[in-house]
Amino acid sequence: MPSSSTRAARAAAPEATPSKAKSPQVESSKKTPSRRASKLAVADGDKAQSLADAQPVFPFTAILGQEEMKRALLLNAVNPNIRGILVLGHRGTAKSTSIRALADVLPPIEFVAECPYRCPPEKPAGLCDVCVHAKPRAKLPTLIGRVPVIDLPLGATEDRLCGTLDIERALSQGQKAFEPGLLAKANRGFLYIDEVNLLEDHLVDVLLDSAAGGINIVEREGISIAHPAKFTLIGSGNPEEGELRPQLLDRFGLMAEIRTITDIDTRIDIVKRRLSFERDPVAFRAEYEPAQKELRGRLVGARDRLDTVEVPDQVLRFIAKLCVTLDVDGHRGEITLLNAALANAAFEGRSQITLDDIRAVATLSLRHRLRKDPLDRTDGGEKIRWALDKLEKEAN
Repeated sequence: MPSSSTRAARAAAPEATPSKAKSPQVESSKKTPSRRASKLAVADGDKAQSLADAQPVFPFTAILGQEEMKRALLLNAVNPNIRGILVLGHRGTAKSTSIRALADVLPPIEFVAECPYRCPPEKPAGLCDVCVHAKPRAKLPTLIGRVPVIDLPLGATEDRLCGTLDIERALSQGQKAFEPGLLAKANRGFLYIDEVNLLEDHLVDVLLDSAAGGINIVEREGISIAHPAKFTLIGSGNPEEGELRPQLLDRFGLMAEIRTITDIDTRIDIVKRRLSFERDPVAFRAEYEPAQKELRGRLVGARDRLDTVEVPDQVLRFIAKLCVTLDVDGHRGEITLLNAALANAAFEGRSQITLDDIRAVATLSLRHRLRKDPLDRTDGGEKIRWALDKLEKEAN
């Protein structure tokens, strides 16, 4: 695989020289259909984008407990600059259920109908044949569909993840054509990895490069192409099965720890809801549709409000002091904490970040960035709460 610097240089080339002569000379793996055929094809692709979409999904608002995980998912939906969430905890605690249910409450997106990467019509990436040659851009046919939530299987190959040569078209027509992979399908959406701590190292390297630059570079059998790959990375796993590489752990904006619920009444309600869903999924989903609609509206309002939320200087100072007190390496912790606090304030309907927003997201943002001392048994969340209390007392 090329180095990160080489990837960045190559990724910049198509945008720097958008002329027809120097645009990528790789044909799409699908022939350009008519507008009507394109709409049908994209709509069918939406329905079959993953196996989970073919089955009724448990409603997000029907999930009991695990408030920390649900809040982290919603904050990422409000502000993609948080850059993902890692969910670690016991088996059978609704990790996968919550993540797959997220797609149901996300507001739909508009995209260029014939673009394999779902480019937004107002700002196409210009890295595919449809977007780079279409003029004027305002007349591009568009569709509205669900935000993609793509599963990355543990056994997936690098070709399946990045994309590769369309062998069928190469053999039948003698043409080199690119077949987009999972990174292309996840553009402007979410890429979900279950048991992320078991992911093979060479796939981790690909994810790190794509997540850092937002562009995927593919070089296979004479093909060289770049395409947008801006996605929110979501990982889940059981910490008992192994630790994550530090480079990958640092790329997750937030980290939620979940444990088995011990309250008897809550456990009974969980079983009852699951039984009702399995017996009649349609009726169960209809029962929670008003709550789903209300949450969807809150997300839309929060996104609209996000860019207007004010950040007082004393809040920035508090964030910096918190990271210094906790001895957090680098500045990614401060940036993530600020983005999460912005999303939390917008979601709660506030026009300005407060210390309540910092307290609500500090543990999620910093617990996986603390230095590990093998002799210190203190929980990371407890350290963060202690630091918050100390700084608030000093501020008062």
